Formats: sequence, C-alpha cells, structure tokens
Amino acid sequence: MAQIYLISPPEINNFDDFCLQLRLALKTGLVPVFQLRLKNHSYDSIKIISKEIKKICDDNNCLFLLNDFYQIALEVGASGVHVGIDDQKISKIREIAPKNFVIGASCYDSRHLAMEAGEQGVDYISFGAFFETQTKVPRAKASPEIISWANEMLNLPIVAIGGINAQNCKILVENGVDFIAVISYIWQHKDGVETAIKNLQRQCSLNYSV
Repeated sequence: MAQIYLISPPEINNFDDFCLQLRLALKTGLVPVFQLRLKNHSYDSIKIISKEIKKICDDNNCLFLLNDFYQIALEVGASGVHVGIDDQKISKIREIAPKNFVIGASCYDSRHLAMEAGEQGVDYISFGAFFETQTKVPRAKASPEIISWANEMLNLPIVAIGGINAQNCKILVENGVDFIAVISYIWQHKDGVETAIKNLQRQCSLNYSV
C-alpha cells in the first residue's frame, strides 16, 4: 500500500481558492504529506503563503514540507523541507534544524544519489519522473525497478513522482513505493480534488501481489 504525497500546483493565481481546494483535499484524511513548491515567487511571498498553509496542514494532521526554502520552513515551523541531493544543503540543514525536522531529497534516476542521500541522513528519497509530465521538464526518466532496488539497499521511505495518476500507479505500487507524489492529476481532475484523491488512494491500496 502506498500513500499520497500531494504537491502544490506550479502556479497559485487565486490563493483563497487554492486554500479552499487544499482544505477539501486534506479533509479526506488520505493525504499525510503536502509539499509547497513555488518557483516564481519572492522569498517574502512564499513565507506569507507558508504561514497560512501550515495552519491548514496542522488542522488536518498533515505534514507540511517546503521545497528548497529551508530557512522559511524553519521560520514558520514547517514539518520539513525537500531539496535536491546535489544542492549541498543537507548537512547544513541538519546543523540548524530541530531533531524531528524532516528532510527529503530528489534522487531522480540515480542509485548513486540515493546511496549518497542515505549516507547524509535524509528521512526519505524520491525518484522520477516515471511518466510523461506537463508540470515541468523532467531532469531524468526513472524506471520502476529502481524502487525495488532502493527497498533492498536502503532503509528509507521512497517517493515516486512524475506524471502519476490512478491509471498508471499500479507498477509503482507493485515495486514497493511508499508514497505517490501527485500534482496535475489532483488539481486538474474534472471531478474535483476529493474524487481524484479517493480514486488514487483506491488504486494505491490494492494488493497487486495476490
């Protein structure tokens, strides 16, 4: 069984509407992790947004992670941060962060980066992109087999990302992924975020080994 790791859409044009949609998503009780990933906003803007989102996540017992901006994550009391393993930030963050501060790292399609992440003491690793994605140009194309390898070699939770939806997540669940990271499938679903989340979790919960 895999769980849902929800990531914000690339752009938040109407913040009030986004907060409403996020509340609906988290109230399903099926989203244990939410990551805010905004690339085209100022530091101050992301900080203001983060404070509001933290309240929503806290109200729904959901971990709140920021992408890259570990300083903001620490300032607003977020649960943790997600960084690129090649950002050379992990040891620096560990020095200044609370003991329970979560650090996740992108390892793309690299077994070497995954091993390095484990050595640096991250709390989870992510691989991807596994499928075609419109969210951003992927740095690498990952194969589902890397999930099985990581489960054998590393004692770390594994997140899969990149074009994942309820129709194609089966192979990732079969290979033992712990979390399915999703963006477009949830936020752009024609029947709304709640239906999208329930559909995805239904597929993530199936026992494909039987």
